[in-house]
Amino acid sequence: MKISDIIASVGVIILLIAFLLNLFNKLSAESKIYKLMNFVGAGTCCYASYMVSFYPFVVLEGVWGFVALISLLKVPRGTSI
Repeated sequence: MKISDIIASVGVIILLIAFLLNLFNKLSAESKIYKLMNFVGAGTCCYASYMVSFYPFVVLEGVWGFVALISLLKVPRGTSI
């Protein structure tokens, strides 16, 4: 198993755990942990895809990670930073 396979596997496991926890109502999609898991998982998968030059998944996971990051950093309206 190559290092890129290990990195990709870790990222996918993080994403799947977040998804399953949300599916079984153990973790809200609005929670910071859920958003952080999506950011880390997608970022890890993006990097692994880049390592093997599979650019469609670099784009997919890069956008997923970016959206998760924006969601994680978003300050709710009516609150101060």
